[in-house]
Amino acid sequence: MKANQQTKTTPPKKLNVAVVGATGIVGQEFIRLLEEKSFPVDTLKLFASEKSAGDEIKFQSRKIKVEVLKTGCFKNIHCAFFSAGNPISKEWGPIAVQEGAFVIDNSSAFRMDKKTSLIVPEVNGDLIPKNLSKPELIANPNCSTIQLVVALEPLHNSFGLKNVTVATYQSVSGAGREGIDELKNQAKAFLQNEKEIAPTTFAHPIAFNNIPQIDKFDESGFTLEELKVMNETKKIMGLPQLDISATAVRTPTLNSHSEAVWIEIEKLVDRKEIITCLKNAPGITIQDDPKNQIYPLARTSSGKDDVFIGRIRRDIVNPKRWLFWVVSDNVRKGAALNGIQIAQRLFHCMP
Repeated sequence: MKANQQTKTTPPKKLNVAVVGATGIVGQEFIRLLEEKSFPVDTLKLFASEKSAGDEIKFQSRKIKVEVLKTGCFKNIHCAFFSAGNPISKEWGPIAVQEGAFVIDNSSAFRMDKKTSLIVPEVNGDLIPKNLSKPELIANPNCSTIQLVVALEPLHNSFGLKNVTVATYQSVSGAGREGIDELKNQAKAFLQNEKEIAPTTFAHPIAFNNIPQIDKFDESGFTLEELKVMNETKKIMGLPQLDISATAVRTPTLNSHSEAVWIEIEKLVDRKEIITCLKNAPGITIQDDPKNQIYPLARTSSGKDDVFIGRIRRDIVNPKRWLFWVVSDNVRKGAALNGIQIAQRLFHCMP
């Protein structure tokens, strides 16, 4: 029996934690949130590529050296947060589980695997394992999917969903630090009348532009990002036949993703009922006062935990169709915070 598997159902008071991809944007957010949310960390191990090996990252009052992955590095680790891309997750995620760690994986490598739980705690937190003696890998969904299903779940539970259409407007932080740097550098060059900087992260220049492509196109004409949103939403909500379609757009905003959402529901209800339903749901803040220009914004949602919803209105033609605007910090709730929330429930250390 592994050393960290000795407790069957009662978690230890202090946990040994690992972050894989510790120097990336999401990895850094995991580290910040472990401290901010007072996650019960005993020892913290940080892993990244060889070029970062030996670098030091501050956590609480300590400085922790970044290591490279190697056989045995997950022994005695209770929980490992992975945010280093599909190849690393595919290779090392199963190894970490075999060595005794629960893995919360932020890549797309295992999301649609039938044996792997894909979890947003506000929606399907009941799938979080209760037997701590059997470590497993849990998939963290796509950032755009997370904020969408947080908004859809209470509406489905109360009124029934017939169909969903979503257009996402996704910030450059979704492409990592390289995406942020590309936007800043291109914008600076444009404003200073310098030679345009050729895109390397995105298909076209992102400064002062919208690009209706995130990830590659498949033979259907949809991008892989759009397919992630559609397929993951069905899996998380347990609605394999849900009629859902998505268009994903990269926008020249630094952080937080925005979504225009159209839904058709089964019941005829009024606006007050829709707002009350959403307001009472976990993880949601309503910002809806259009007369005073109050609605969710990427800038004001950045750094916040919740999913923000506004511009709630009934369709003019179809009384059962509703439109609304959803915004959330894609690095925070759309990635690291959702993973932390999974771990808090898994190890019974909710704040």
